Amino acid sequence: MTTTEPRAGLISDELVQLFDLFRKSDSVELKLTVPDAAHRTTLAALGVDPLEAQIRQVFFFDTPDLALDSAGVVVRARRVQGRGDDTVVKLRPVVPEQLSEKVRRSPNFVVEVDAMPGGYVCSGSFKAKLPAPAVRDVLTAGESIQRLFTKEQRAFFTANAPDGVTLEGLSVLGPIFVLKRSFVPQGLARRLVVEMWLYPDGSRILELSTKCVPGEGLAVGIDVRRYLQERGVEISGEQRTKTRTALTYFSQELRQSAGAGPEIAAAAAS
Repeated sequence: MTTTEPRAGLISDELVQLFDLFRKSDSVELKLTVPDAAHRTTLAALGVDPLEAQIRQVFFFDTPDLALDSAGVVVRARRVQGRGDDTVVKLRPVVPEQLSEKVRRSPNFVVEVDAMPGGYVCSGSFKAKLPAPAVRDVLTAGESIQRLFTKEQRAFFTANAPDGVTLEGLSVLGPIFVLKRSFVPQGLARRLVVEMWLYPDGSRILELSTKCVPGEGLAVGIDVRRYLQERGVEISGEQRTKTRTALTYFSQELRQSAGAGPEIAAAAAS
């Protein structure tokens, strides 16, 4: 009987690191952004009815020069149609074993690996739910956004934000309107999430995603990839991140308003 010796390098160091992150995380989210030209055909191929989508409104908070983003910190508030509001303070990347035991054991903290074609990142997030319309009330009244975040979230922010950057000093970046449809499509035995992010300049990002437990990451990725390919969904396009695109757009808008003079800046803010 002939045997085949395993070849060196059959499993890359990067893949080994990814499997290790999967093992140490609480969940895995597999993501794919669809090229602009394929948005309509993709929605049709998946049988998505836009009228069944849930409307969301997303706000980010950062400095005009994106000091938090540069430090890997994301601060976000969200309003969800038919549900309450929620907030998150996120740090990425994180090394799970370097997180404190107090943080790791909190029921409000989650370690998640986001994986997409060409890359992955491990993040740690403190999440909180709020009754509607908490986010709208605070932002409309111009009150401190500290009211939107729990003691745990504020402590996590202070521990990871750059020196001198405080919650009170952050600018509002947004909102972004999002259409979300979560369903189990025919032919795929798991839930698929379709999100359309609508930016003020008319640009859009269409993202497909699915979540799974860490041990299923590779198998789920293969199944979903095969399912999308069979339906002609383009999976090899350039990947774009929703958050980074939003932060870049609104930070440019803030800087333009700041340099426009008081009358023009006031008009832009109204």
